[in-house]
Amino acid sequence: MRMVILDGYTINPGDNPWSELEKIGELSVYDRTPQSKIIERCVDAEIIFTSKNILTEQIINSLPNLKFISVLATGYNTIDISAATKNKIIVSNVPGYSPPSVAQHVFALLLNFSNQVSLHDKAVKNGEWSSQEDFCFWKAPLFELQGKKLGVVGFGDIGSKVAALANAFGMEVIAYSPRPKQKPDYLPFKFSGLEELMRESDVISLHCPLTVENEKFINRSILQSMKKNAILINTARGQLINEVDLAEALKTGTIGGAALDVVNKEPMQPNNPLLDAPNIIITPHIAWATLEARTRLTKSTVNNLESFIKGTPVNVVNNF
Repeated sequence: MRMVILDGYTINPGDNPWSELEKIGELSVYDRTPQSKIIERCVDAEIIFTSKNILTEQIINSLPNLKFISVLATGYNTIDISAATKNKIIVSNVPGYSPPSVAQHVFALLLNFSNQVSLHDKAVKNGEWSSQEDFCFWKAPLFELQGKKLGVVGFGDIGSKVAALANAFGMEVIAYSPRPKQKPDYLPFKFSGLEELMRESDVISLHCPLTVENEKFINRSILQSMKKNAILINTARGQLINEVDLAEALKTGTIGGAALDVVNKEPMQPNNPLLDAPNIIITPHIAWATLEARTRLTKSTVNNLESFIKGTPVNVVNNF
């Protein structure tokens, strides 16, 4: 069985081996694959593993032996699902591997705002503590999370995990979910409409999938409805935010700050308007990337493949 991993480097840069997949069939591993090389590398492949490579209708139609696409992620918008289904190709993804890591990253970003850790670390190393007359100093206001309102947009596995951590910090949780969800057993908590959530929250964390309807829904209008000191966090999809409008909101003080792990175009482009915006923290799409999460992803991928071979595929995302 011929198998190809198109873009494996981010999942396994050397610490998360493909050995279990190698036991199953003939495996070719590429750290990265240019779009122009996909057909050449996969022309006789029965199985493709891909994270961010885009498998278009034209590419799928050009791979006559292809039977199974295993997405090395939860999101599968990189695959032309309609073309795969027409060609009787099963597509599976990996749900549920990243919530602890992403939720942890959300609070790493938020705590950097509340306690200004990186700012004061830099100040101490620049000699500012040594020159102080007092035993302590701070260069920016510090604030407690306890008593603040956290708005969670999207209440799936990750959003609910973030909400539980917020509750542990003594925050009041407001959640928006377009589909009915069961309330957690802690208080204070409430479901609300999106407009109410944006208006009332001190911190807003995005955890919704990207759809045609919500693309760039964080725009000038919704930013102006937020509290002046509110902090916006996005570890979901960069395309949820209109980056020009967010940069303007930060520069004019419309909101208090933003923390992003994702942007519209990745890798981030040098002309991205957010790079020179004030009061923003940006990390390079690493919320999912702990070793523990990547290990879970690999194990689930092996399970997806074994289940497909047995004729009982799991985590299938197309109507097959």
